Amino acid sequence: MPLIAIAPCRAMADYLESVRRVGGEPFELDAARDTAASLVARATGLMLTGGGDVDPGLYGEAPHPTYQPSEAGRDAYEIGLIKAAMEAGLPIFAICRGMQILNVALGGTLIQDIPSMVNGAANHSVPEPRYHLAHEVWVARGSRLAAIMADKLEGETSQVNSRHHQAVKTVAAGWEVSGTAPDGVIEAMEQPGQPFRLAVQWHPENFWRTGEFRPLFEGFIEAARKVTR
Repeated sequence: MPLIAIAPCRAMADYLESVRRVGGEPFELDAARDTAASLVARATGLMLTGGGDVDPGLYGEAPHPTYQPSEAGRDAYEIGLIKAAMEAGLPIFAICRGMQILNVALGGTLIQDIPSMVNGAANHSVPEPRYHLAHEVWVARGSRLAAIMADKLEGETSQVNSRHHQAVKTVAAGWEVSGTAPDGVIEAMEQPGQPFRLAVQWHPENFWRTGEFRPLFEGFIEAARKVTR
């Protein structure tokens, strides 16, 4: 059974259940115990989760007035996990803040506050209910995201939930945008040529009961199942 390491966060239950429902065995990483080296030795996939803002100093900017830092030490810990997983060739599935820290770890930058920095911004922050469909995402033709979600898309779009005020600005080298909101905010990116390196800005884990985004987790687990030790 694929063993999936999940970066620690304050709302773990839906991530764990989403992985279990598609045949994976998830475990929550402990920053005090689990090193990047132990992750690579043990897991066959890495999932990055939601949370507070990434330190803008990591991409050369001063904090915006809306900056809400994540847990102390979390940025450095997750950057170490990302680099180790990339080097080891592990599948990576990054969600919300996970997409942002992944992009920054690999040299990209962020929009620090969508409402004040994006003209005509959609509402990207609808906290409750957690599965509320806030806006649509336009999925790029020919992308891995489009292939995985083919049976769930309405034409080339998908309705998603949304709980974020930051987003990817400059995409890390070697990655491509595979989904955008109508206001142009990047909602998904992927690394071509890899079995599964995908990041989304919404929260697909909140839909494990109804299955709207089950194919994303199935694709992740399928890739993790092929990792050999």
